[in-house]
Amino acid sequence: MSNKIIINQYPKQKYSTFFNQLNGAFIRIEDEGEPEPFWSEKGPELMDISITNWCDKGCSFCYRNSNSGGEHMSMSDYEHILKEAVDCKVLQIALGGGNPNQHPNFCEIVEITRDLGIVPSYTTNGRGLSEKILKTTKKNCGAVAVSAYEPYYEMKEAIHKLKAKRIKTNIHFLLTSNSIDTVISWFEDPPNFFNYINAIIFLNYKPIGKHPSLKLIANKHNKIDKFFNLISNQKRIKVGFDSCSISGIAQYLDINPSFVESCEAARFSMYISEDLKMYPCSFMAGKYDGIDLSKNSIQDAWRYSTLFRDFRKHIKNSECKSCKHNQLCFGGCPIFPEINFCDRRG
Repeated sequence: MSNKIIINQYPKQKYSTFFNQLNGAFIRIEDEGEPEPFWSEKGPELMDISITNWCDKGCSFCYRNSNSGGEHMSMSDYEHILKEAVDCKVLQIALGGGNPNQHPNFCEIVEITRDLGIVPSYTTNGRGLSEKILKTTKKNCGAVAVSAYEPYYEMKEAIHKLKAKRIKTNIHFLLTSNSIDTVISWFEDPPNFFNYINAIIFLNYKPIGKHPSLKLIANKHNKIDKFFNLISNQKRIKVGFDSCSISGIAQYLDINPSFVESCEAARFSMYISEDLKMYPCSFMAGKYDGIDLSKNSIQDAWRYSTLFRDFRKHIKNSECKSCKHNQLCFGGCPIFPEINFCDRRG
Protein backbone atom coordinates (compact mmCIF):
# COMPACT_ATOMS: atom_id res chain seq x y z
CA MET A 1 0.00 0.00 0.00
CA SER A 2 1.24 3.47 -0.82
CA ASN A 3 1.36 6.20 1.75
CA LYS A 4 -1.78 7.88 0.52
CA ILE A 5 -3.72 10.46 2.49
CA ILE A 6 -7.40 10.75 1.61
CA ILE A 7 -8.96 14.16 2.19
CA ASN A 8 -12.72 14.53 2.09
CA GLN A 9 -14.37 17.92 2.47
CA TYR A 10 -17.99 18.44 3.47
CA PRO A 11 -18.80 22.12 2.89
CA LYS A 12 -22.48 21.70 3.72
CA GLN A 13 -21.64 20.45 7.22
CA LYS A 14 -18.49 22.57 7.41
CA TYR A 15 -15.89 19.95 8.26
CA SER A 16 -13.20 17.81 6.62
CA THR A 17 -11.66 14.39 7.22
CA PHE A 18 -8.07 13.26 6.74
CA PHE A 19 -7.24 9.56 6.53
CA ASN A 20 -3.80 7.99 6.12
CA GLN A 21 -4.33 4.68 4.34
CA LEU A 22 -0.93 3.38 5.40
CA ASN A 23 -1.03 3.77 9.16
CA GLY A 24 -4.75 4.26 9.80
CA ALA A 25 -4.41 7.74 11.28
CA PHE A 26 -7.71 9.58 11.04
CA ILE A 27 -8.70 13.15 11.87
CA ARG A 28 -12.08 14.86 11.62
CA ILE A 29 -11.74 18.67 11.71
CA GLU A 30 -14.55 21.18 11.73
CA ASP A 31 -14.15 24.53 9.95
CA GLU A 32 -12.88 27.38 12.11
CA GLY A 33 -15.53 28.57 14.54
CA GLU A 34 -17.90 25.70 13.70
CA PRO A 35 -19.14 22.99 16.10
CA GLU A 36 -17.99 19.39 15.81
CA PRO A 37 -20.33 17.48 13.46
CA PHE A 38 -22.73 15.12 15.20
CA TRP A 39 -23.07 12.85 12.16
CA SER A 40 -22.06 12.56 8.53
CA GLU A 41 -24.96 13.30 6.18
CA LYS A 42 -23.07 11.89 3.19
CA GLY A 43 -22.80 8.44 4.72
CA PRO A 44 -20.62 6.35 7.05
CA GLU A 45 -16.87 6.66 7.25
CA LEU A 46 -16.63 3.06 8.46
CA MET A 47 -18.69 0.04 7.47
CA ASP A 48 -18.69 -3.06 9.64
CA ILE A 49 -19.70 -5.92 7.33
CA SER A 50 -20.34 -9.53 8.30
CA ILE A 51 -19.35 -11.49 5.20
CA THR A 52 -20.19 -14.80 6.85
CA ASN A 53 -21.92 -16.28 9.85
CA TRP A 54 -19.85 -19.46 9.50
CA CYS A 55 -17.58 -20.42 12.36
CA ASP A 56 -16.55 -23.87 13.53
CA LYS A 57 -15.60 -22.71 17.01
CA GLY A 58 -19.18 -22.43 18.28
CA CYS A 59 -18.52 -20.29 21.36
CA SER A 60 -21.57 -20.21 23.65
CA PHE A 61 -21.23 -16.47 24.22
CA CYS A 62 -21.09 -15.53 20.52
CA TYR A 63 -23.52 -12.64 20.05
CA ARG A 64 -24.04 -13.63 16.40
CA ASN A 65 -24.75 -17.28 17.23
CA SER A 66 -22.19 -18.21 14.57
CA ASN A 67 -21.62 -21.90 13.88
CA SER A 68 -20.63 -24.38 11.16
CA GLY A 69 -24.10 -24.01 9.64
CA GLY A 70 -23.71 -20.28 9.12
CA GLU A 71 -24.15 -18.81 5.65
CA HIS A 72 -21.68 -16.78 3.58
CA MET A 73 -22.49 -13.46 1.91
CA SER A 74 -22.51 -13.85 -1.87
CA MET A 75 -19.91 -12.06 -3.96
CA SER A 76 -22.63 -10.26 -5.90
CA ASP A 77 -24.08 -8.89 -2.65
CA TYR A 78 -20.65 -7.77 -1.46
CA GLU A 79 -19.89 -6.07 -4.76
CA HIS A 80 -23.26 -4.31 -4.57
CA ILE A 81 -22.39 -3.00 -1.09
CA LEU A 82 -18.91 -1.99 -2.21
CA LYS A 83 -20.23 0.12 -5.09
CA GLU A 84 -22.45 2.05 -2.69
CA ALA A 85 -19.63 2.34 -0.17
CA VAL A 86 -17.53 4.16 -2.76
CA ASP A 87 -20.41 6.56 -3.44
CA CYS A 88 -20.65 7.24 0.32
CA LYS A 89 -16.90 7.95 0.52
CA VAL A 90 -16.37 5.12 2.99
CA LEU A 91 -12.75 5.03 4.16
CA GLN A 92 -12.57 1.67 5.91
CA ILE A 93 -14.43 -1.61 5.93
CA ALA A 94 -14.13 -3.93 8.92
CA LEU A 95 -14.83 -7.49 7.81
CA GLY A 96 -16.38 -9.70 10.44
CA GLY A 97 -18.43 -12.81 10.96
CA GLY A 98 -18.38 -15.61 11.98
CA ASN A 99 -14.77 -16.07 11.03
CA PRO A 100 -14.38 -13.87 7.93
CA ASN A 101 -11.07 -15.24 6.64
CA GLN A 102 -12.77 -18.62 6.17
CA HIS A 103 -15.21 -17.18 3.64
CA PRO A 104 -14.46 -19.08 0.39
CA ASN A 105 -13.91 -15.80 -1.50
CA PHE A 106 -12.09 -13.97 1.27
CA CYS A 107 -8.97 -13.07 -0.73
CA GLU A 108 -11.07 -11.72 -3.60
CA ILE A 109 -13.16 -9.67 -1.16
CA VAL A 110 -10.08 -8.10 0.39
CA GLU A 111 -8.48 -7.39 -2.99
CA ILE A 112 -11.47 -5.72 -4.63
CA THR A 113 -12.05 -3.62 -1.53
CA ARG A 114 -8.50 -2.30 -1.60
CA ASP A 115 -8.55 -1.83 -5.38
CA LEU A 116 -11.47 0.58 -4.97
CA GLY A 117 -9.53 2.71 -2.49
CA ILE A 118 -11.13 1.43 0.74
CA VAL A 119 -8.89 -0.06 3.42
CA PRO A 120 -10.12 -3.44 4.68
CA SER A 121 -9.38 -4.97 8.06
CA TYR A 122 -10.77 -8.04 9.79
CA THR A 123 -11.18 -9.88 13.05
CA THR A 124 -10.26 -13.57 13.20
CA ASN A 125 -10.56 -16.34 15.75
CA GLY A 126 -7.15 -17.52 14.56
CA ARG A 127 -8.31 -20.43 12.45
CA GLY A 128 -7.87 -20.68 8.69
CA LEU A 129 -4.91 -18.32 8.36
CA SER A 130 -3.40 -19.99 5.31
CA GLU A 131 -0.29 -18.80 3.53
CA LYS A 132 -2.42 -17.34 0.73
CA ILE A 133 -4.62 -15.41 3.17
CA LEU A 134 -1.59 -14.10 5.05
CA LYS A 135 0.02 -12.84 1.82
CA THR A 136 -3.23 -11.19 0.70
CA THR A 137 -3.65 -9.65 4.14
CA LYS A 138 -0.13 -8.23 4.11
CA LYS A 139 -0.67 -6.62 0.71
CA ASN A 140 -4.14 -5.20 1.23
CA CYS A 141 -5.26 -4.91 4.85
CA GLY A 142 -4.74 -2.16 7.38
CA ALA A 143 -4.73 -4.45 10.40
CA VAL A 144 -5.93 -7.76 11.79
CA ALA A 145 -7.55 -8.28 15.18
CA VAL A 146 -7.28 -11.67 16.87
CA SER A 147 -10.05 -12.56 19.31
CA ALA A 148 -8.73 -13.56 22.74
CA TYR A 149 -10.64 -16.45 24.29
CA GLU A 150 -9.58 -19.21 26.65
CA PRO A 151 -7.46 -21.27 26.47
CA TYR A 152 -5.65 -18.65 24.32
CA TYR A 153 -3.34 -21.05 22.45
CA GLU A 154 -5.09 -20.40 19.11
CA MET A 155 -4.74 -16.67 19.72
CA LYS A 156 -1.00 -17.04 20.37
CA GLU A 157 -0.50 -19.21 17.27
CA ALA A 158 -2.33 -16.64 15.13
CA ILE A 159 -0.27 -13.78 16.55
CA HIS A 160 2.97 -15.56 15.65
CA LYS A 161 1.74 -16.28 12.10
CA LEU A 162 0.79 -12.63 11.58
CA LYS A 163 3.99 -11.35 13.18
CA ALA A 164 6.06 -13.54 10.84
CA LYS A 165 4.50 -11.65 7.92
CA ARG A 166 4.89 -8.28 9.66
CA ILE A 167 1.16 -7.71 9.66
CA LYS A 168 -0.18 -5.10 12.08
CA THR A 169 -1.95 -7.17 14.74
CA ASN A 170 -4.25 -6.25 17.60
CA ILE A 171 -5.93 -8.37 20.25
CA HIS A 172 -9.67 -8.06 20.84
CA PHE A 173 -10.31 -8.98 24.46
CA LEU A 174 -13.88 -9.49 25.68
CA LEU A 175 -14.04 -7.84 29.09
CA THR A 176 -16.34 -9.56 31.57
CA SER A 177 -16.45 -10.23 35.27
CA ASN A 178 -15.11 -13.66 34.35
CA SER A 179 -12.15 -12.46 32.27
CA ILE A 180 -11.01 -9.35 34.15
CA ASP A 181 -8.71 -11.38 36.42
CA THR A 182 -6.86 -12.69 33.35
CA VAL A 183 -6.19 -9.28 31.90
CA ILE A 184 -5.14 -7.90 35.29
CA SER A 185 -2.58 -10.70 35.54
CA TRP A 186 -1.36 -9.87 32.01
CA PHE A 187 -0.67 -6.28 32.93
CA GLU A 188 0.92 -7.18 36.25
CA ASP A 189 3.21 -9.73 34.56
CA PRO A 190 3.16 -9.02 30.79
CA PRO A 191 3.15 -12.19 28.67
CA ASN A 192 5.66 -12.69 25.87
CA PHE A 193 3.10 -12.20 23.09
CA PHE A 194 2.74 -8.54 24.11
CA ASN A 195 6.03 -8.06 22.21
CA TYR A 196 4.36 -9.04 18.94
CA ILE A 197 1.15 -7.03 18.91
CA ASN A 198 0.32 -3.43 18.12
CA ALA A 199 -2.38 -2.98 20.77
CA ILE A 200 -4.94 -4.71 22.94
CA ILE A 201 -8.51 -3.51 22.42
CA PHE A 202 -11.07 -4.15 25.16
CA LEU A 203 -14.62 -4.98 24.12
CA ASN A 204 -17.28 -4.43 26.74
CA TYR A 205 -19.42 -7.56 27.05
CA LYS A 206 -23.04 -7.29 25.95
CA PRO A 207 -25.56 -9.83 27.37
CA ILE A 208 -26.65 -11.33 24.06
CA GLY A 209 -26.01 -14.61 22.27
CA LYS A 210 -26.94 -18.27 22.45
CA HIS A 211 -26.25 -18.54 26.18
CA PRO A 212 -25.53 -15.13 27.71
CA SER A 213 -24.06 -16.73 30.83
CA LEU A 214 -21.11 -14.39 31.24
CA LYS A 215 -21.35 -11.63 33.82
CA LEU A 216 -21.13 -7.93 33.05
CA ILE A 217 -17.90 -6.28 34.07
CA ALA A 218 -19.96 -3.36 35.36
CA ASN A 219 -21.21 -5.61 38.17
CA LYS A 220 -17.77 -6.32 39.61
CA HIS A 221 -16.81 -3.01 41.19
CA ASN A 222 -13.92 -4.30 43.30
CA LYS A 223 -11.87 -5.05 40.17
CA ILE A 224 -12.75 -2.05 38.01
CA ASP A 225 -10.55 0.44 39.87
CA LYS A 226 -7.56 -1.90 39.74
CA PHE A 227 -8.09 -2.61 36.04
CA PHE A 228 -8.24 1.05 35.01
CA ASN A 229 -5.31 1.97 37.29
CA LEU A 230 -3.16 -0.66 35.62
CA ILE A 231 -4.22 0.55 32.18
CA SER A 232 -3.47 4.19 32.88
CA ASN A 233 -0.08 3.52 34.53
CA GLN A 234 1.40 0.98 32.13
CA LYS A 235 3.65 2.10 29.26
CA ARG A 236 4.47 -1.18 27.57
CA ILE A 237 1.64 -1.56 25.09
CA LYS A 238 -1.03 0.51 23.39
CA VAL A 239 -4.51 0.05 24.80
CA GLY A 240 -7.86 0.82 23.20
CA PHE A 241 -11.53 0.36 23.97
CA ASP A 242 -14.65 -0.08 21.91
CA SER A 243 -17.13 2.79 22.12
CA CYS A 244 -19.35 0.58 24.29
CA SER A 245 -16.81 1.23 27.07
CA ILE A 246 -17.11 5.02 26.83
CA SER A 247 -18.74 5.44 30.26
CA GLY A 248 -15.77 3.71 31.88
CA ILE A 249 -13.26 5.77 29.92
CA ALA A 250 -15.01 8.99 30.92
CA GLN A 251 -15.21 8.02 34.58
CA TYR A 252 -11.87 6.32 35.22
CA LEU A 253 -9.31 7.61 32.71
CA ASP A 254 -7.85 11.08 32.35
CA ILE A 255 -7.80 11.37 28.56
CA ASN A 256 -7.98 14.36 26.27
CA PRO A 257 -11.57 14.35 24.91
CA SER A 258 -10.17 15.04 21.44
CA PHE A 259 -8.90 11.46 21.35
CA VAL A 260 -12.10 9.81 22.57
CA GLU A 261 -15.31 9.07 20.70
CA SER A 262 -18.65 8.03 22.10
CA CYS A 263 -20.92 5.67 20.17
CA GLU A 264 -20.54 6.43 16.44
CA ALA A 265 -23.26 4.04 15.28
CA ALA A 266 -25.63 5.75 12.80
CA ARG A 267 -23.41 8.83 13.06
CA PHE A 268 -20.17 7.79 11.37
CA SER A 269 -20.40 4.00 11.26
CA MET A 270 -22.90 1.23 10.51
CA TYR A 271 -23.24 -2.54 10.20
CA ILE A 272 -24.40 -4.88 7.43
CA SER A 273 -25.15 -8.55 8.12
CA GLU A 274 -24.36 -11.40 5.75
CA ASP A 275 -28.04 -11.53 4.71
CA LEU A 276 -27.87 -7.92 3.49
CA LYS A 277 -29.61 -6.24 6.43
CA MET A 278 -28.36 -2.82 7.53
CA TYR A 279 -28.26 -1.65 11.17
CA PRO A 280 -26.66 1.22 13.09
CA CYS A 281 -24.79 -1.36 15.22
CA SER A 282 -23.99 -5.06 14.91
CA PHE A 283 -25.53 -5.76 18.32
CA MET A 284 -28.92 -4.81 16.91
CA ALA A 285 -28.98 -7.80 14.56
CA GLY A 286 -31.59 -10.25 15.78
CA LYS A 287 -32.86 -7.69 18.27
CA TYR A 288 -34.28 -5.18 15.76
CA ASP A 289 -35.55 -5.37 12.19
CA GLY A 290 -32.74 -4.33 9.87
CA ILE A 291 -33.16 -2.49 6.57
CA ASP A 292 -33.15 -4.78 3.54
CA LEU A 293 -30.46 -3.52 1.17
CA SER A 294 -31.88 -5.57 -1.69
CA LYS A 295 -34.75 -3.09 -1.66
CA ASN A 296 -33.16 0.09 -0.26
CA SER A 297 -30.00 2.07 -0.96
CA ILE A 298 -27.43 2.55 1.78
CA GLN A 299 -27.57 6.34 1.49
CA ASP A 300 -31.37 6.47 1.75
CA ALA A 301 -31.37 4.12 4.73
CA TRP A 302 -28.58 6.12 6.37
CA ARG A 303 -30.28 9.49 5.94
CA TYR A 304 -33.98 8.85 6.08
CA SER A 305 -34.87 5.52 7.69
CA THR A 306 -36.71 5.57 10.99
CA LEU A 307 -34.21 3.08 12.43
CA PHE A 308 -31.20 5.33 11.85
CA ARG A 309 -32.93 8.63 12.59
CA ASP A 310 -34.31 7.35 15.89
CA PHE A 311 -30.92 5.95 16.87
CA ARG A 312 -29.24 9.31 16.31
CA LYS A 313 -32.03 11.05 18.18
CA HIS A 314 -31.62 8.68 21.12
CA ILE A 315 -27.91 9.42 21.38
CA LYS A 316 -28.35 13.16 21.02
CA ASN A 317 -31.13 13.33 23.62
CA SER A 318 -29.29 11.42 26.32
CA GLU A 319 -30.94 11.32 29.74
CA CYS A 320 -27.58 12.16 31.32
CA LYS A 321 -27.68 15.92 30.61
CA SER A 322 -26.67 16.80 34.18
CA CYS A 323 -23.61 14.51 34.18
CA LYS A 324 -20.26 16.24 33.76
CA HIS A 325 -19.23 13.53 31.28
CA ASN A 326 -22.29 13.86 29.06
CA GLN A 327 -20.60 15.68 26.18
CA LEU A 328 -17.98 12.93 26.05
CA CYS A 329 -20.16 9.92 26.81
CA PHE A 330 -23.63 10.82 25.44
CA GLY A 331 -25.13 8.44 27.99
CA GLY A 332 -23.01 5.41 27.09
CA CYS A 333 -24.41 2.46 25.16
CA PRO A 334 -27.85 3.28 23.71
CA ILE A 335 -28.76 -0.41 23.27
CA PHE A 336 -27.60 -1.97 26.54
CA PRO A 337 -27.62 0.71 29.28
CA GLU A 338 -26.90 -2.01 31.84
CA ILE A 339 -23.31 -2.35 30.55
CA ASN A 340 -22.38 1.21 31.48
CA PHE A 341 -19.70 1.58 34.13
CA CYS A 342 -21.31 4.58 35.80
CA ASP A 343 -24.04 4.59 38.44
CA ARG A 344 -26.76 4.89 35.79
CA ARG A 345 -27.38 1.36 34.48
CA GLY A 346 -30.73 1.08 32.81
